[in-house]
Amino acid sequence: MDVTHAELGPAQRSDALAKLAAEEFDVVVLGAGVVGAGAALDAATRGLSVALIEARDYASGTSSRSSKLVHGGLRYLEQLEFGLVREALRERSLILNRLAPHLARPVPFLYPLQHRGWERLYVGSGVALYDVLGGRHGVPAHKHLSRAAARALFPALRKDALVGAVRYYDGQLDDARHTMMLARTARRYGAVCVPSARVTGFRREEDRVTGVVVQDLEGGTQIQVRAKQTINATGVWTDETQDMVGGRGQLRVRASKGIHLVVPRDRINATVGIISRTEKSVLFVIPWESHWIIGTTDSDWNLDLAHPAASRADIEYVLGQVNRLLSTPLTTDDIQGVYAGLRPLLHGESDATSQLSREHAVVTPVAGLTLVAGGKYTTYRVMAKDAVDAALHSLGPATPPCVTDQIPVIGAEGFAALWNAREKLAAESGLHVARVEHLLHRYGTLVHELLRLVTERPELARPVDGAPEYLQCELYYGASHEGALHLDDLLARRTRISIETFDRGVSAAPEVARIVAPVLGWSDEDIRREVEHYVTRVAAERESQEQADDHTADAARLGAPDVRTQRAGTPVT
Repeated sequence: MDVTHAELGPAQRSDALAKLAAEEFDVVVLGAGVVGAGAALDAATRGLSVALIEARDYASGTSSRSSKLVHGGLRYLEQLEFGLVREALRERSLILNRLAPHLARPVPFLYPLQHRGWERLYVGSGVALYDVLGGRHGVPAHKHLSRAAARALFPALRKDALVGAVRYYDGQLDDARHTMMLARTARRYGAVCVPSARVTGFRREEDRVTGVVVQDLEGGTQIQVRAKQTINATGVWTDETQDMVGGRGQLRVRASKGIHLVVPRDRINATVGIISRTEKSVLFVIPWESHWIIGTTDSDWNLDLAHPAASRADIEYVLGQVNRLLSTPLTTDDIQGVYAGLRPLLHGESDATSQLSREHAVVTPVAGLTLVAGGKYTTYRVMAKDAVDAALHSLGPATPPCVTDQIPVIGAEGFAALWNAREKLAAESGLHVARVEHLLHRYGTLVHELLRLVTERPELARPVDGAPEYLQCELYYGASHEGALHLDDLLARRTRISIETFDRGVSAAPEVARIVAPVLGWSDEDIRREVEHYVTRVAAERESQEQADDHTADAARLGAPDVRTQRAGTPVT
């Protein structure tokens, strides 16, 4: 794939803003989470002119705060959601094997059994069906284990926590990087991509939506964007979008908060992950490079949608659940990072958000506007296809069909061959093979662009101070090619420094700001302001995590305004 037109840098954004004002698009997509980025790619690969507009950063909402899994949803089998599971497992296979093999990989899990006899039969039957529905494409088959065999894989398990286990596999990927690279792929196929641009209203001609009004949150200008069709993929903000068109919506979305903890890998002696049922949700202990991700919760959230906060009660609940299984309990001192995300669930009658539908819906409340909501990360491509199909319905049967099941994400083509040549790549670049593997899993075949950068500027091959798992070239590239406009974008989404270091990236922030300043045109005052904002954000998050409940945690987190709010002088949604 030719990647020369796939950059998301400052110059590209300036050109994109000019195109927003000058052109009429076949499709404008609102929201650059995974569904919005997927919809932009879907429409662009049908030969349509497309604009993708995002109020903050690519994947800045739910799509950067998931469990980092691509999976069928084992627990949905118990709810007899066979169609949903089969669909998700088909998408899992596509992501692992064809669409994003550089970003996704199989990960093994143990399902601990606490009862002899009936539970092994019950769980084993469910996992066997899971394998059958998934066709075992890209992942090994499940296996029954004795208690001794399970504890050999997960020595940190308490002996009385299980009588045996079933090992099975699912997929894993970095959600934020995957979403951003979907946007880059859409850009490669001609989409105009603009982050940090807030929709303030809809253009109307009689009873039809004919585009949107956008405010550039970096420069402050307002732009009238013309569109034949508009797709809203804003997740938990769907209700707000419906209000903009007079409340004429057919969907109601309910936000469910899920929190995750990140701890160093050496805190839990194990080589596999764990999935276990809890009274409120499902407990995941997930291997994540040199860390573990532990979650999650599933609770109603009616407060700030942009920055959901994890309270002390949330953190204590997750620690309590995982410590039921561990021989050496974790404490708050072991926690490197905490993040909270909101699942956009289709509203139902149940009081428990864990019982609301993970299926998605697509509706057209007014001519020219299509809404898509619900669903889960793994099935983003299906949701995007359905949304584009619905938006283009008025164009008739001549509309080209979806082809995204055949379109690899940028960096995927040739990945297997490059992975096999990683030792040669390491020798040629002068980097340790472990560094090359790290880069390959984050950039795929785009790694050549980073290695070229290191050749031109050897100082960028040094590790980042305070975050030595990352090289300086990764941060520079995040600004020059991956659309990052602020320190937040770089430390929380282009990398995961904000949740993978005990100081949440505070010590790395000044150096990272200096690295990207030439790319983003920052002055010394800009650098100071960006670092100050980031430090304030971390302090607000830490304070929120000391609060007893959601309301006080939310109030504490809102003590640090969004950096885009500060620049534009307007609230960001």
